[in-house]
Amino acid sequence: MRIAMVSEHASPLAAISGEDAGGQNVHVAELATALAARGHEVAVYTRRTDAEKPDTVSMGPGVRVEHVRAGPAAPISKDELPRYMPEFAQRLRAAWRIHRPDVVHAHFWMSGFASLRAANTLGLPVLQTFHALGTVKHRHQGSDDTSPVDRIPTERAVASQCDMVVATSTEERRELGEWGVPPERVAVVPCGVDTSRFTPKGPAAARGDRPRLLSLGRLVRRKGVDTVIRALAEVPEAELVIAGGADLDRLWTQPEAVRLRMVAERMGVEDRVRFLGCVDRYEVPALLRSVDAAVNVPWYEPFGISTVEAMACGVPVVASRVGGHVDTVVHGETGLLVPPRSPKRLGRAMRWLLSDEGSRSSFAEAAAERARERYSWAEVARRTEECYLHVTGTVGAGVPAPRAVSSTPVGTTARGGEE
Repeated sequence: MRIAMVSEHASPLAAISGEDAGGQNVHVAELATALAARGHEVAVYTRRTDAEKPDTVSMGPGVRVEHVRAGPAAPISKDELPRYMPEFAQRLRAAWRIHRPDVVHAHFWMSGFASLRAANTLGLPVLQTFHALGTVKHRHQGSDDTSPVDRIPTERAVASQCDMVVATSTEERRELGEWGVPPERVAVVPCGVDTSRFTPKGPAAARGDRPRLLSLGRLVRRKGVDTVIRALAEVPEAELVIAGGADLDRLWTQPEAVRLRMVAERMGVEDRVRFLGCVDRYEVPALLRSVDAAVNVPWYEPFGISTVEAMACGVPVVASRVGGHVDTVVHGETGLLVPPRSPKRLGRAMRWLLSDEGSRSSFAEAAAERARERYSWAEVARRTEECYLHVTGTVGAGVPAPRAVSSTPVGTTARGGEE
């Protein structure tokens, strides 16, 4: 099958180089590679941001990256990109007339707009992965949301016009249902993790004698890192390592990093909080293996890849009961789920988990097994392929059903954790 992936702002080449790579860059790179390993031919179309780069770059067997000229060949903020999407769509259409794909898979809302506009006269099926929904972002961030004003209406139009939405969580599927998108047009396929690198076995980063907790992710307010710092007051024996943000030599130029340090000082825990700054993604598995628990408590989370990376390394997790965490974390089995923005309840959960070595060991084993079975890129590619087969009309193909998720009644559980 010839697959056209469209990722207008997030080049998979950034994931390979490690420069400015976010979750979407990695997702597109890994999914394209895994689909190629299944025998498909994958072309990833991304906006040109460097005039010196060639039009076409091979990313590996079966995968090539096509740099599309739309707007200036320079980095541009995501919020400034919508004005260039009509040109982006025009160039996609011209390319697909020459090299016609069997299916188009758009990533992010602007890619969906451009893909549908390019495909509408060519009769190409289009699948859409949003990675995040503007309605959810605005609901939680309010006036801090800097998204373009046309994001939400455009997302709704894309969801209604594409052949299938490939959602990354059941929570996203529910949100789309409230928009009026029929459930049979939404397949839940999670993000993946490299289970060959993120494993329980391997080197671990150096550490001291204190119990160690880790907060891994971007330093933005919605990630709830301040909640973890406040909760540390409830766990007086533990240290908290915070990995994310700018490189360490530039970290304290970031307002959020400065704010978090001030929170630690006000809570009287600054001597037990260590900021690492940006950690190279190839060093992340060793860092994860060095901790007793990983803590990830954002206000909202489309998927939560750092939580699954911790699980794959055999690390018990404490996560907020939001978004993708509701699918990935089995409360009382692979970790604990807690309400967002609740330092007291998070503190009690962390304190209990650190005090019970038997439960940590049980959680760790179950977490690693769940990650291997459900979140390897090979499994994600297989399920994505089923979506492609469905929209292209292959006989006998079906839409992947959402996976059942074990749940526990709300309240304190027998294990001592809290939802």
